[in-house]
Amino acid sequence: MIDAYNAGAASVDMFFANLVAFARELNAEEQRHMAEKLSEEELAVLDLLTAPTLALSKDEREAVKQIARELLETLKREQKLVLDWRKYQRTRADVRLTIEQVLDRLPQRYSQQHYQVACDSVYQHIYDKYYGA
Repeated sequence: MIDAYNAGAASVDMFFANLVAFARELNAEEQRHMAEKLSEEELAVLDLLTAPTLALSKDEREAVKQIARELLETLKREQKLVLDWRKYQRTRADVRLTIEQVLDRLPQRYSQQHYQVACDSVYQHIYDKYYGA
């Protein structure tokens, strides 16, 4: 029985050592997306939304993070990024409209100019990175 206990403790120690090694291997960007509790996709959108370096409060930043999450969820759930969506004006316009509708909930601190820049940069990112289903 004692040997089973020691074997369990050894495996816990090995697991912890492996976990520490893994954490050290993460680059700064990977650590950042884990700290922000966002996927890499969501973090890319968040970076675009905060690029103008607005001085956001903690609550505003959390709201923007939620909007980044919701935007990608909406585009995927509503199947806006179908195969060859970029080829057709109607599907491109539908994606653009969805982006504008979701980003319309950005905090008040975003001026009309910041909102427009955010919409343009997020649309361009989605256009460049999401080819379709």
